[in-house]
Amino acid sequence: MSTVSPRRRREIIDALRRGTVPQRGLDVMAVGLDRFARSLDNELQVCADGGAVFKAVRGEYGAGKTFFARHVTEMAKQRGFATAEIQISETETPLHRLETIYRRITENLATEATPPSAFREVIDGWFRVLHEDVNLDARRADDEVPSAVSALLEQRLKSVSTSAPAFSAALRGYHDAVGRGDSENADGLAAWLGGQPHVAAAVRRGAGIRGELDHFGAFGFLQGLLAVLRDSDFQGLVLVLDEVETLQRVRSDVREKSLNALRQLLDEVDAGRFPGLYVLVTGTPAFFDGMQGVQRLPPLAARIGVDFSGDPRWDNPRAPQIRLTGFQRSSLLELGARVRGVYADGSEAADRIAELLTDDHLAALADAVSGKLGGRVGIAPRLFLRKLIDVLDRIEQFPDYRPELMLGGTIPDAELNADERAAISGVDAIELDV
Repeated sequence: MSTVSPRRRREIIDALRRGTVPQRGLDVMAVGLDRFARSLDNELQVCADGGAVFKAVRGEYGAGKTFFARHVTEMAKQRGFATAEIQISETETPLHRLETIYRRITENLATEATPPSAFREVIDGWFRVLHEDVNLDARRADDEVPSAVSALLEQRLKSVSTSAPAFSAALRGYHDAVGRGDSENADGLAAWLGGQPHVAAAVRRGAGIRGELDHFGAFGFLQGLLAVLRDSDFQGLVLVLDEVETLQRVRSDVREKSLNALRQLLDEVDAGRFPGLYVLVTGTPAFFDGMQGVQRLPPLAARIGVDFSGDPRWDNPRAPQIRLTGFQRSSLLELGARVRGVYADGSEAADRIAELLTDDHLAALADAVSGKLGGRVGIAPRLFLRKLIDVLDRIEQFPDYRPELMLGGTIPDAELNADERAAISGVDAIELDV
């Protein structure tokens, strides 16, 4: 198991204590994902070489889709990619409004060195690279540098200017405003570049920009962002669209628009418009196979459809759609052992943890949680890990605590989500008789 820094150890434990997926340090918890590693490496390399990839990941609740997506983004950051994780929702991030998707990309943009939002840092870094490239010519006089930077900017955005002239115009205006020390206009144009609405009309007029960013302009802005990233020595962008199955619950007209937007994005990826872009979409089998989801739009279904009727052992990780089969009892216990190791590493109670929380206790807790969820081990990891951290917290804090005496208890209804409640058929509290 990889060594975890104290900061990442704390982040992992705090997230699991809340019942959420950690943002970082996921390599130590990547149980059962080895079979995808080589394919992921190859696909990221395709993007680093100027290609683009569209990947769909399917799995029931608890199968680890969000974990898988964050594992991919962590891998990508370590390889020099920027990343953005977006949760699709009807009200806050509707898939059919691509201008909103673009705005969420810039709001959630992250790099290995900078957490969200890294967008302004990326833009400033791009201009620093332009200045450095211009300054390599020692024969150029100081008063010639600004015009040389502007010329280089035009050269590198030539392909983008055709489809997104407003993006290029905003970059020029932003560069000029920063040069003048005009922070108000610089901030406004940075917001415009990030797709933010309600930027003052005077700020836009000063940069020669008209109108608002719309659905069709969003593709051009994404193309511009990718050009900026690659010119800033990033390998590309990994974009995660998580929980697309929420489209099944929206109005039929909105659902059809959203599915068509997804098809448009896939077609643009295939057409080579977005060099360096890796799109990862997650959803449930019902979304990919049902008539309220992908099957409602046959052209989309034909592009990403895969036959999963066979043995999961022979699933093709290179296919446009892959499946996560979820946890089995053995993998759940392996995950528990890894989390126990992460917790004990750096804990003053490491010896007592090793003595008191044995493999038998892990097995008892796993069986209790999954048993009370109707035997569905696949949806047990979240609650199992949350209860495991609770037990570890008690061992660390209370010298007299003994898991075999106090592990039993209840899981209040407030700790359950809709899928977990459905698994226990409406029971208000689950007794853990361990």
